[in-house]
Formats: sequence, C-alpha cells, structure tokens
Amino acid sequence: MMILLNAMRRGALALLALLALGGGPALAEPSLWAIKDRDSTIYLFGTVHVLKPQTQWRSAKVARAFDAAGDVVMEIEQPDNPAAMQPLMLKYGIDRVKPLSARLSPDSYRRLQAAAQGMGFPPQALDAMRPWLAALTVSLTPLIRAGYDPESGVEKLLTAQAKAAGKPISAFETAEQQIRFFADMTPEQERELLDSTLSDIDEGPAKIDALVEAWAAGDQGELKRQMVDEMRGDYPDLYRLLLVDRNRDWAGQLKAKLAGSGVSFVAVGAGHLTGPDSLQVQLARLGIKAKAVK
Repeated sequence: MMILLNAMRRGALALLALLALGGGPALAEPSLWAIKDRDSTIYLFGTVHVLKPQTQWRSAKVARAFDAAGDVVMEIEQPDNPAAMQPLMLKYGIDRVKPLSARLSPDSYRRLQAAAQGMGFPPQALDAMRPWLAALTVSLTPLIRAGYDPESGVEKLLTAQAKAAGKPISAFETAEQQIRFFADMTPEQERELLDSTLSDIDEGPAKIDALVEAWAAGDQGELKRQMVDEMRGDYPDLYRLLLVDRNRDWAGQLKAKLAGSGVSFVAVGAGHLTGPDSLQVQLARLGIKAKAVK
C-alpha cells in the first residue's frame, strides 16, 4: 500500500513529461473526466498531494477545464495557515495515557523506532501519538528527502490559482471530518495503517516514482494496481473506510450539484478515481455517466 493511502494519504507526487504511443508523438497527461446534464458540466481530476517543485503538470486539457469552471471543489478544506490543524491533531492524535509502545507489537514498535531514527528525530517523540498519527508523521519524511515538496502539491497550486481567479472553493469534507476518518479507526485498523506505512518506507521513493509515472501517463490500469488493489486485498476494512464509503458519499454530493447549473472543477486524490469502487462507479450507480475527456 502506498504511503499516504490517498486519504491524506497514499498519494504523491510529480508529473513527468512522457511520450504516448499511437497517432504520432503526444505529451502524456493525467486523466480527466466529466459528468454532464443539460445545463451543467462537472470535471473530475485526480490529484497527487506532493510534487517536486520543478514539475510541470498542468496540461492544456486540464487548464481548459479549470479555466472554464466557475467554482472549484476539493477533497478537503485547504487551510491558509497549516498551524490551524495543530489543535485537531492534538485533540485526536495524542494519547498521553497509553503510549505507542503499549499499542503495537514489539516488531512494529521496533520498525517505527528505526524509521524515526532514520529520519533524524528521537523515537520517544512519537510515543505519545496514536498509531494513525505516527503513520502520517513518518510517511512524508522520505519523500521530502527525495525532493518532493508538500507546498508544491496539486491541491496547493489549484487553490492558489482559484483564489487568484476569484473562483469560489468548497470541499467535500472539513479538515476535522478527514482527521476523524483516521481517529475513529478501530485499534486494529490503526495498527494496519502504521504497518502498511512502515512497509512503504522500507520500499523507498522508487515506488512513489513508479506511481508518478503511471499518473503522468494516465495509466489507469497501473494506478489501480498500485493505489487500489494492494489496499483492497491486504486491508479491506481500511479500503472500505477510506475509499468506498467516501466515494459513495461524494457521488451523492455530486448528484445534488449536477442538479444546479454551470461548470465546476472537482479535484480529489487520484486513488478515488480508479478501481471497481471508484467515484465514477458510484456515480454510475446513481445513473450518472462519467466520460473521459480527450
């Protein structure tokens, strides 16, 4: 399973310039879909949450869709000040009564200590964290050391562009709602999340680079394999909680939005737009067909 699970999650990263085959050379680009009715168009774009600063990812197709939109919908609210998240992290992610060492198996705790030491901070700094927060804390550090930058993520850039253009921004979920998806996990789900994150760290940035290449090329089969199949097979409870249930909820919100009018641009983690329980599949169950934008 990828590092961030695409719920804060399993995501990453950069869009590379690749050549597509067929019909002559063309610039590969990430996938884009649209749902429509008589007076509405809603574009669906899969994002990655961390990029290398030099990455050029916005294709002409995506730019046209974004520029045509009167509003933008994100997966989660993007706070202007990251410090605004700290009270929520303290509220839901810190437990000074039961330390991590008492929650994890000896092997998992040993691996977490090694990951913490390898990232340059003392293992005891994590001991007051719940397993889900420890997982998120250690997950980004290898990416940052490999040159990825959270400040260069797709959502950050789209938010800045939307504000500059005066486009209203809304979100499917509040920051607290998304944190609660982690904080309300069962103890076993939390341990599974941490173990999967530690496994991803062991595999290193090379796996993220492979995911980036698939995303860049719009290779939905490879994205499904990397972003969905592993979680679905190894951690079915997490898969249902972080992908299936949320996709179903978002499909309902999009159906209500489609009943209005105008053009909207929706940006969510790429893992939500691939696989057998994707947002497109959930929309189809509501009678709404998502078509790939060429």
